Formats: sequence, C-alpha cells, structure tokens
Amino acid sequence: MKSLRLTGTVLVSLLISGPALADDDCTDPVTDWQPREVLRQQLEQRGWKVDRIKIDDGCYEVRGIDNNGNKFKAKYAPASLHIKEMKIKYDKDDTPTGFQDQERNRTRANKPNEQDTITSTPENDDE
Repeated sequence: MKSLRLTGTVLVSLLISGPALADDDCTDPVTDWQPREVLRQQLEQRGWKVDRIKIDDGCYEVRGIDNNGNKFKAKYAPASLHIKEMKIKYDKDDTPTGFQDQERNRTRANKPNEQDTITSTPENDDE
C-alpha cells in the first residue's frame, strides 16, 4: 500500500512539474515560423555578429557578439522573432545598464504583456 501511495505521489509530482519546466519553450506552429535569415539580418543591422542560429525547445537560439564586443546567447520566438530570453557576458570593465534598458524598451514595445528575461554575467579572465 505504501509503494502504491509513493508511486501515486511521484506521478502527480511529475505531472505538476512538467508544464512548469516547459514554460521556456516556444509553441509557435512551424507553418508560422519566419526564416532564420530574417532574424540574422535584424541582428546584423544592430551591428551584432551572429555566430549561429539553431532550434532549441521550439525557439531560435542565437549565439554571437553584440556591437560592444560582448558575447550573447538569446532565445527568440520563431514566428514573431520577439526575444524570450537573453544572456550576455560583459567584459569586467563594461556596464550592462544601457543595453538592458534599450533591449527592455524594445521588447516591451513589441510584447507589453509578457515578462522579459535579460541576464548579464561579468566575463572572467579565467575562462
């Protein structure tokens, strides 16, 4: 009886945690996706160098270098090309404030009801 109760508890926990883990995924239908090249062109127009664009969890994942020379990794919704998440490794002497304000304003103008995630990490000389 205890093993049945434990099994039931584990199953319920997995069912509850599954959707929470999937929140970062993009759910745009593939038929609505814009080509990767459109996203690449938008980023290059900002002066960014795109190293690669791949598909991860239904999102476009982009890695590259921004116009200040900072490495970035970002997730974009493939249909709207709205940013879902961004991580930037700043040089230890650089400050993220101006970039974050600019990106948040641009993002909120495009999707005012969604939460945006922009994180920054100072780059270490040890890496």
